[in-house]
Parts: sequence; structure tokens; C-alpha cells
Amino acid sequence: MLKKLIILFTVLGGLAAGGLVTLLLVLFVARAWWSTPFEVGPFGGSPEQPIEYPHTIHAGSGVLLLSDGSPKLDGDGNELHGLGLDCTFCHRNVDKGESAGVPPVEQCIYCHKVINSDEDLPEVALLIKAWENKSPVVWERIHRLPDHVRFVHEAHIRYFTEPGNTMPSGEQAIVAANVCAVCHGDVGNMEEVKQVRSLKMGDCVDCHRDNGAPTDCTTCHY
Repeated sequence: MLKKLIILFTVLGGLAAGGLVTLLLVLFVARAWWSTPFEVGPFGGSPEQPIEYPHTIHAGSGVLLLSDGSPKLDGDGNELHGLGLDCTFCHRNVDKGESAGVPPVEQCIYCHKVINSDEDLPEVALLIKAWENKSPVVWERIHRLPDHVRFVHEAHIRYFTEPGNTMPSGEQAIVAANVCAVCHGDVGNMEEVKQVRSLKMGDCVDCHRDNGAPTDCTTCHY
């Protein structure tokens, strides 16, 4: 009798465990399908990059913080702020063509051959090493659309920065960064960039409808 009970509970336990795993898998896939994946392992979150590039320093304008949350200070004890660069400073093609473009090492060195070039900053040292070795920095892509989808950055930047055309928030875009934040989030305040919006077809279609843009299939699929 005891042996039969042990077998019964073992089978029931196995079924329960299998059901739980199946449920978790379904929830994970559903979340990824309708929104963004849960941040588990290589899914969701921020991928590891070959060089840590803090957008807070370059694109942000707020007070820079240390790992313990305290503000970074200069030699005179003043708080350090981000540079507040617009997206177009590094992503030169974002307001000119389909792809936003990733800056080549040469463009980074344009600044860093002077800025921080003589300081003991490991990430800048990696950049300089890539420049000296004439090798590219192979960044890990964060935002990706299916191959059959065509998204022209220039058209969206141009439309929302034209006077009279407001963004989904109801505000007028002044610079490209204001428009970029609609889909990419507040990148200037991200230590590590990650996808924050689903970028699904329904999301795009709703935005087109709200702004009187065409919703014909050939608009994005051609």
C-alpha cells in the first residue's frame, strides 16, 4: 500500500511540476508576444556590450551618480552633469535616412582623442585600443524589427519636429531626441539601454491612425 502511495504522489508531483513549467512557458511567450520579454537570462533587459557606453553621460543632462547613488563631483567639488547631446550627434543618419546608424570608432575618437584620453578609464582605453588596431566595435543590437518591416527614421523625425505636429504626449518636438524617446524611452537616463516599448504592429498602426499617417500595408511592407 505504501509503495502505491509513493508511486501515486510521485506521478502527481511530476504532473504538477510539468504543468507549472508549461504555465510559466506560456506566460513568458505571451508576454514576449504582446509586450516585451521578461528579463530572464539573455531575454529582455540590456545585452552585454563590448564597451560600456553610459548614455547618461553623453545624452543625459541630469546629475551623474556613483554606484552608491551619491553625485559625482569634479575637482572643485561641483556636481557633474551629463552633456545633453542630441541623438543626431552620434547617430548621424537618423534624420537623413532609413537607419539611425551606429557611430564608427573614428567618430568616437573625434572626441576621446582629447576628452579622457589620458585618464585611467577602462572603457575609453578599450575604445582607443580598437582605434589603434583599426578594428570596429561590434555592438550588440537592442531594437530589432522583423526583416519584412521597413521603418524609416528620417520620416518620423521630420514629421514630429515640424511646427504644428505634436507627439503622442501632445508636446511639440524640439530636437530629434524628443521624437526618439517615443519609441526608445528616456535613453538619456539609461546607464544600459534596453527596449522599453513592444514595437509591435498594433503599436505602429495605432500611432499612424492617431497622426493621420497611411495604414496601407505597403507603407511598411515593401
